[in-house]
Amino acid sequence: MKISLLGYMGAGKSSLGQSLALKLDLPFIDLDEQIAAKAGQSVSELILNKGEIYFRQLEREVLLNCLQLPAFVLALGGGTPCYFDNMEKLNANSTSFYLEKSIGDLFEILQKDRRERPLIAHLEDDDLKEFIAKHLFERRNFYEQAIFKVSQKQKDPNERLETIMTYLK
Repeated sequence: MKISLLGYMGAGKSSLGQSLALKLDLPFIDLDEQIAAKAGQSVSELILNKGEIYFRQLEREVLLNCLQLPAFVLALGGGTPCYFDNMEKLNANSTSFYLEKSIGDLFEILQKDRRERPLIAHLEDDDLKEFIAKHLFERRNFYEQAIFKVSQKQKDPNERLETIMTYLK
């Protein structure tokens, strides 16, 4: 079984992905961690040192390698579905889930841990909310191409996990 989780940063892709992988006895893969391991530096350092275009090309290469594995739960970066034909490849080679969250919920989550996220660490609250809203507007069309969607109305991680399990039956 191959499962890909996509959505905006803070949507719970990594935490839910780890729980799902454990429940299904599948390997868990964090795409950003795989990219960092291949590059020998963190994603933020990579973008700073080599630029976003280089990063997106490396991300694509690592993604395609991951999709060749026999089974996994894969947590994508927030922007991964938006480049090249990544969504087409994801849907052809895995069961994709869009972990939807509202702007308000994402703001609450990211406001607390923005220092750990270089893309938003410098933003004040008003700018952060606008940043999230703009990105979601730009990315929603890609996210909505996922095979399944876990609604933003489901806030409890266990409920979200059970929803995914139901879709997989």
